[in-house]
Amino acid sequence: MRRRLFIAGLAGTAALPLAVRAQRANRIYRLGHLATASEPEAATRQITLPELARLGFVEGRNLIFDARVGNSASLPALMSELLAGQPDAVIAIGTALRPAAAATRSVPVVAFGNDPVMLGLATTYARPGGNVTGVVIAFDELEAKRLSILLEAVPDRRRVAALVPPVSGGSEAIRKAAAGLGVEALVFPAASSSDYATVFAAMQAQGAQALIIGAFPQFAQDSRQLAALALEAKLPTVCEWADMAHAGCLIGYGPRRTELRKRMADQIAQIFRGVPPGDIPVERPTAFEFSVNLRTAKLLDLIVPAAVLARADEVIE
Repeated sequence: MRRRLFIAGLAGTAALPLAVRAQRANRIYRLGHLATASEPEAATRQITLPELARLGFVEGRNLIFDARVGNSASLPALMSELLAGQPDAVIAIGTALRPAAAATRSVPVVAFGNDPVMLGLATTYARPGGNVTGVVIAFDELEAKRLSILLEAVPDRRRVAALVPPVSGGSEAIRKAAAGLGVEALVFPAASSSDYATVFAAMQAQGAQALIIGAFPQFAQDSRQLAALALEAKLPTVCEWADMAHAGCLIGYGPRRTELRKRMADQIAQIFRGVPPGDIPVERPTAFEFSVNLRTAKLLDLIVPAAVLARADEVIE
């Protein structure tokens, strides 16, 4: 578990209603951040905070950014720490959404990844109601799409391993997609990097012939380690984000992360300006990126079909 607090300026008068506070000059805004891995926090600092600065909310001038990172069991306590700082909004990454939303009905929670409508935390995408809005990744649809692309690249593989978070609806989506594509899905949960060696040994023991690495911040953070393990096990692999192909995955496919991060910044800016989170639509991805790593293909002694390469946004040679 780690704590980070980036403080600039004086604390705001958080007891006032949001709409009133938004109108005050020289207001200091507080933004919390809850996640299970450090990679999403880095992305927030690299993409979301600069976009917020462009919108007028600048860390070091009128914005305090307060981040907490810990395992799933620690998230409720970490959220309590964030709430003690009286934030104007809290970003909840992935599986942090449920404990973040459970901890408050008044502080706006901005989700990135998990779907608040599917979790019953928002009424509709267009008008979520309550205190939760955000950007969803459409995990189920994307896991099915990734599996389809992987099988186009390696059409002879019939037993596909799926590395998934310990608590994930994605495993069912992968099993359903696999059944529709006529292949067998072998699902392997992993909570942390300490599980990887055992999980990959189990994949090999069960005859896995390819691998889909599910959507999970910890897996994105450990992408180089996972790609190396997949290569050692001779498993062609598809990963959550396009840039994970640079870490060694054969294929990376996912939403344009920069675009989604900027859309989240806009939602946060609206909240800071006094718009109720329940009036801010939950957004879904509309643009996607697709990368193929031919260096990895060569190491696996694979020839990626020309039709797959023609559709890729990036081919790494």
